[in-house]
Parts: sequence; structure tokens; C-alpha cells
Amino acid sequence: MKALVTGFEPYGGRGINPAAELARAIDGAQLGGMQVVGACLPVSLEAAPARLTALLDDLAPDIVLCLGLWPGEPMIRLERIALNRADFEIPDQTGRLARNQPLDADGPDGLVATLPLHEILRALWTEGIPARLSGTAGTYLCNAVMYGLLNHARKRRPALIGGFMHVPYLPAQVALLLQEVQQAEQLELHQRADLASMALETMLQAVRVALVTSVARRVGA
Repeated sequence: MKALVTGFEPYGGRGINPAAELARAIDGAQLGGMQVVGACLPVSLEAAPARLTALLDDLAPDIVLCLGLWPGEPMIRLERIALNRADFEIPDQTGRLARNQPLDADGPDGLVATLPLHEILRALWTEGIPARLSGTAGTYLCNAVMYGLLNHARKRRPALIGGFMHVPYLPAQVALLLQEVQQAEQLELHQRADLASMALETMLQAVRVALVTSVARRVGA
């Protein structure tokens, strides 16, 4: 069996993206008899889904876990639903600012993740990793990639199971933000909850748990 894990390149002026670091760290791993391939996607509405589709066609994975950063998220976040909508608050890396447009004019309004999310959630809690289920993957590139994945599976690979996991900032990213806050003399910003972070190894363990739990479900199906 084969699993694909994707992350995104840095965006929004950030020099690092934990999703990309996780995809690189998991690449080449062997988990539960499963080969894991990690890959990084461009932050582009046109290029990211196209790159993902090429990976799906080339690798033919059994399980796909896409990763993305949600700034301010204090824990692992398992996404349930992808919407057939792109509605950006910031441009992608090509400068494109999509406004309330469908991702697939002929596709369903929403698609539900096919990973065993409740089992993954319980397994993460057992590992001592804070996590929650989420009803929205946003309307930016994370949602677009999740929708593209599930739409591709619906049309061409119905046996594939896949979904999306959002991760927090890395501690070093928050440390840099705090330094910038001090230099800019922005009062009380350091007390905001959206400066939460999580260690890379904890997030990497969450990815491992999600994959092992998913392969157990796939084998038992």
C-alpha cells in the first residue's frame, strides 16, 4: 500500500510552512507496511490542484493526507468537508485573488472526507495530542486542494480514501512573531490566542497516527 502526504510551500510572507516541513519529514517512511511519499504543492489556485492530480495519477496512492497551516489554530484540526468554492482573502503566490467562484462548475457543492476521522481523533487523544474535528477547511488553497482530491477520487479513484489536516504554527514562528510585536510596540498582541504553536515532532506524530489509523481501516474494509 502507498500513502501520499502533501504540504504547501511558504506563503503570505512567511519563510517557513510547517505543512511543507511535515511532508518532507514523512517522505520515504514505512508505516504499517505502507510506503509514504511526501510532496509539496505550490500556493496557486491553478497549479496546486494540477500538481496534486499529477501526483495521484503517477503514484496511485491508497491513502492521501493533505496538510496545511491554519494560523492561530492551537491544535490538530481534522477537516470534514470541502466546499466547491474559492473565495480568497489574500492573493495566491501568482497574485490571483479568487472571489466567490466554483472550483468545479459541474461538481457537487461539497464533498466529505473519506478518512476515518473519528477513529483518527480518538487515536490522537490516546497519544496525548490535542485535536478536534472541523466543519470548514476555509475558502483558500487548503479547501481547494481538499476539494480537488475528493473530486478526483469521486470521478476516477473511488477506492482511494483521503482528507485534510490543518496544523498550527511552529514555536519558532511564534517566537519570531513575538519579536516583531515587541519591535513594533504593539501592546497586548502577545496575549492573543492566535499565537498558539505546536512542536514539529508532535505534528509529525499526528501525521503518523492518522496514516496508521487510516491504513488499518483500509485493510479491514
